[in-house]
Amino acid sequence: MPSAELTTDVVTSLDGIRALTTDYEHLYALTANTLPFAMQEWHLTWCAHFLNRNPKIREEPLFYVLRNDVGECVSIVPLIYSRRRFGMIDFATVDLVGADPALTEIRTPLVAPGYERLTVRAVHDNLAHVRDWHWIQWASISGPLAQAMAEEVAPQWQEIKEDFVLDLPATWEEFRAGLKRNIRESLRHCYNSLKRDGHRFEFVVAETPADVRAALDRFLVLHTLRSNMTDAAAHPNRFVGAALRAFLFDICENLAARGSVRLFQLKIGDEIVASRIGFVVRDSIYLYYSGFDPAWARYSVMTTTIAEAFKYAMAQGLKTINLSLTGDQSKLRWRPRMVPYHTASVQRARLSSRVAHWAYREAHDALSTNRSVQGRLLRSFVRARRDWN
Repeated sequence: MPSAELTTDVVTSLDGIRALTTDYEHLYALTANTLPFAMQEWHLTWCAHFLNRNPKIREEPLFYVLRNDVGECVSIVPLIYSRRRFGMIDFATVDLVGADPALTEIRTPLVAPGYERLTVRAVHDNLAHVRDWHWIQWASISGPLAQAMAEEVAPQWQEIKEDFVLDLPATWEEFRAGLKRNIRESLRHCYNSLKRDGHRFEFVVAETPADVRAALDRFLVLHTLRSNMTDAAAHPNRFVGAALRAFLFDICENLAARGSVRLFQLKIGDEIVASRIGFVVRDSIYLYYSGFDPAWARYSVMTTTIAEAFKYAMAQGLKTINLSLTGDQSKLRWRPRMVPYHTASVQRARLSSRVAHWAYREAHDALSTNRSVQGRLLRSFVRARRDWN
């Protein structure tokens, strides 16, 4: 049984986060974490790039580090305290690290199994001593942590995000045999169409910091080309701002230093025509953003790149591939399992907090439905935000 006696350390600086390396490594093993977004490098790089980029927002790390009665770290809850002005009202909120334009796709803390309720209880007990916050946003938390929240506090539940994970057999042949016939035919077409037109491809994997940095330049070109396509499913350019590109280079360099980056590239002749970033964490690869040259779209070069990445993962003895969020057909055809992540907000038990949260939600809903007065209020609030460009 988990010890009910937990001590809580509160970390409010980047130096303090850097000092937690041993605790992070302990929790990676204890939780079997396979998400790059829960890693120390991600949290540090995110804070270094995005905190306090707007003088109208005051932000600071508020990392809760929980230890049991023998001093072992059982939870790291990486929160950010933000204070900003909305008209005549000051809003102070607490969020998990990663409130960004879809860079941090899953923002879940590291919590040892069995310590979920104690973690929720300890975080909220400690937040009671933090001045002036109105609500905390728990984004993309696991099922056990969501259950603990339902038992400990009064959450207001929001959307459930669906993550898609592919369990890998030992060999490509076994994997391919389990696919539907039409998918097997599609794969055959990808390879045969290139061969039929006299094109030979090479699958290139960049993984050292120097190779990854060089490959990212071409990735960004391909990602932009893909986002500009008008005759296919929309894929936004996630790295259109200079700050976002700088973060991508740094996070890939930092994770590559620990051997956690694979930049999968399909090369035809002298040209890289398709690229996808992968993050290797323990025995899994998380497939991040991609791009390809539309001039090669009729050969389905992105599908070939993904198939080659699958082969690579199996050859390396990896157990799972995380296809990331959203269940579009390009992911569902591989027959992955779905992992739900829950999001909820918890208001402080004060009238001012309830009013502030209500006003924010009303304005947010008005903006999405084009109700003019509240929408203008929210647009005024949104001006006080981080500069992603």
